[in-house]
Amino acid sequence: MNPADAVSHLTPEHWERANRLLIRKALAEFAHERLITPEETGRGRYAVRSDDGLTEYRFTAVRRALDHWQVDADSIARHRGEDELPLAALDFFIELQKSLGLSEEILPVYLEEVSSTLSGTCYKLTKPPVTSAELARSDFQAVETGMTEGHPCFVANNGRLGFGVHEYLAYAPETAHPVKLVWLAAHRSRAVFTAGAGVEYESFLREELGGATVERFHGVLREQGLDPADYLLVPVHPWQWWNKLSVTFAAEVARRHLVCLGEGDDEYLAQQSIRTFFNTTHPGKHYVKTALSVLNMGFMRGLSAAYMEATPAINDWLARLIENDPVLRATGLSIIRERAAVGYRHLEYERATDRHSPYRKMLAALWRESPVPSLRDGESLATMASLVHVDHEGKSVAGALIERSGLAPAEWLRHYLRAYYTPLLHSFYAYDLAYMPHGENVILVLGDGVVRRAVYKDIAEEIVVMDPDAVLPPEVSRIRVEVPDDQKLLSIFTDVFDCFFRFLAANLATEGILDEDGFWRTVAEVTREYQASVPELADKFARYDLFAPEFALSCLNRLQLRNNRQMVDLADPSGALQLVGTLRNPLAGF
Repeated sequence: MNPADAVSHLTPEHWERANRLLIRKALAEFAHERLITPEETGRGRYAVRSDDGLTEYRFTAVRRALDHWQVDADSIARHRGEDELPLAALDFFIELQKSLGLSEEILPVYLEEVSSTLSGTCYKLTKPPVTSAELARSDFQAVETGMTEGHPCFVANNGRLGFGVHEYLAYAPETAHPVKLVWLAAHRSRAVFTAGAGVEYESFLREELGGATVERFHGVLREQGLDPADYLLVPVHPWQWWNKLSVTFAAEVARRHLVCLGEGDDEYLAQQSIRTFFNTTHPGKHYVKTALSVLNMGFMRGLSAAYMEATPAINDWLARLIENDPVLRATGLSIIRERAAVGYRHLEYERATDRHSPYRKMLAALWRESPVPSLRDGESLATMASLVHVDHEGKSVAGALIERSGLAPAEWLRHYLRAYYTPLLHSFYAYDLAYMPHGENVILVLGDGVVRRAVYKDIAEEIVVMDPDAVLPPEVSRIRVEVPDDQKLLSIFTDVFDCFFRFLAANLATEGILDEDGFWRTVAEVTREYQASVPELADKFARYDLFAPEFALSCLNRLQLRNNRQMVDLADPSGALQLVGTLRNPLAGF
């Protein structure tokens, strides 16, 4: 590739637009998290001053439920004295460094993440615009690669530090570039394969790779005088091989603890989570989730070999729980199980580090079921993140699906809530079980634009049981966590209401499809409908009141601004929360 062509998306026009969009989001989300306090200067007009008071950002905004700031991007102007200055996101963060609590150490790395996010937006602006109405009728992967925003709350949400521009073009989900995975043979003395019930290594790998590919890989080992029976096969992100394993694990390669076998035959597409791949050659085969040592949205996106060992067992446990619970079964909920996992332990790095170290998370992978084989006639799939996607005309995918369905907006919403939200409520109240149910972790099954059921994913790394006395099988015990009683319901209030419904409700209201009162009234009705169906849980409903007047505001950007390398310890998720005041609960009025 010509070096100049690799940056052809970085034009003055695209850069100006990308900066405007990112500053819009920063003003909205930082005001929501009370990092900045916009001053009202007239009806719907606001101003935010820089730390030194000399620069002023002026804009118009609508304030909605949950203290949601809907800022008009085109209204934003930056002034210093009499002069209007161009909008520049990097300047914005430097001018507001103290307000945002950015330390001298974090600031430059955060600016690099912002730069990368802006660059990604510029790339997306070069793509032919696709309307939400078109996306609402598109296939699963066209929807997945058509997303333009990333996480709705995080401002620096496409950092991907570690990717060069050629690697961005090759591996970012929005570039929709087919990828072949690199395969390594890992010596069994240092590698472990674990699997769910009924999955056996040899037959599983042959199904995934095809017999001819397995034989080709075994041939590579035999040519070097090595016995294939001594090795496990591990899929690797190409970036990880070229940038990390071939250098950082050089000793393992030299000693033949690791042997590079070459590329597999199947082509994959990167998903929104960036390190998970969908098999486009055989869509019914498993997703592959790989370790990827790039910094993205508050975490190094590695995979821990130690963590992988319990993954299939946790998935089997949850699948059984759903299967045996009539309420969950009735919602149509399913999970795509992480069926098998393989991890490699670099013994020397393990001796030199603690369990959090990225050096322990460089070589592991898991296989997750594909939702495609579960589809019935007339059904299609879409990432739930797509519901809050807004196209270049200001139209949302949720609005387009409502139109396609022919249902009244509140009726469409009720179908969606019963599929997605009711299972979250029941899991919480019946089992003290919480998921990480954001848009990228949920797949919706659609029929004629109507949500028929939900599929939860990313199970083993994300679910927690918040009852310290819960009886769990030993191999699943790591999902038990201690959470203070008054924070447990934040798994619904923060993760669902504040981080997803807030945006969905605002978009539908802006488009004139369903006003906010109508939205939250419907959420309240579905909540009451669920509660009435399980009267035996009445004590729990009283103890954890979804209709409480307010709830604590838990701030995600504050976590990333404070530590953009390790936002949260997954073993103690409540320990890191940044709670700042309260939000008025939109259900309280109903």
